[in-house]
Amino acid sequence: MRPNELKTIVTGGASGLGLAVARRVIADGGRAALLDVQAEAGAAAARELGPAATFIHCDVTDEAGVGAAIGAAQAALGGLNLLVNCAGVVGAGKLLGKEGPMAGSFFAKVVAINLIGTFHADKAAAALMQTNTPTADGERGLIVHTASVAAYEGQIGQIAYSATKAGVIGLVLPMARELARFGIRVMAIAPGIFETPMVAGMSPELQKSLGAQVPFPARLGRPAEYADLVLAIAANPMLNGETIRLDGAIRMQPR
Repeated sequence: MRPNELKTIVTGGASGLGLAVARRVIADGGRAALLDVQAEAGAAAARELGPAATFIHCDVTDEAGVGAAIGAAQAALGGLNLLVNCAGVVGAGKLLGKEGPMAGSFFAKVVAINLIGTFHADKAAAALMQTNTPTADGERGLIVHTASVAAYEGQIGQIAYSATKAGVIGLVLPMARELARFGIRVMAIAPGIFETPMVAGMSPELQKSLGAQVPFPARLGRPAEYADLVLAIAANPMLNGETIRLDGAIRMQPR
């Protein structure tokens, strides 16, 4: 798909990786809808991005709400051919913490946002994409999941987070196989340590220490680099049913 033809929905689009994707899509001539629970930040981001952007409030744990938001976004964009799932939470916590075993409700909340929320967006977007006019290659759309290297090397305290990121990877291949008959591709990106709002809240010393753990380049990943990969995936129709690590060759240690 050509960059200037992209009509993109980004969940978690008010900040971080999601906002970087929207910014890149619009810079290349496409349109983007930012879906997020952060109403003030989302509206401000849409204003900054200009008329090619729109913000729609969306809680990805609300199945009906997600369907309505994606339908409204498609109408605002004049179509939909790219969904990028960036909505998520870290959900840090130990199985056996200082105050006792992890509450099932805590684990379930992280699953509801990171995994089930991704599923909600996927099915709503795919249902609309299937009716698109195909490209010359027969393509009607692309769905991208945001996973994490924690899906492979989860650290202590990342039980809930790692499980959900492994889950969004697990969705990719069966979805790609099922949606192939519609010409809808499904991919995932597994970022390493990136400059996200969570990391931005850390001290400069800690950020530098985290960046130094990356073999090369020895720094934190930049959201624009995540967006670059999304656009590269969109441009290459042979990329399908796979997860790409975007991590500078880091392999996370237990702590």
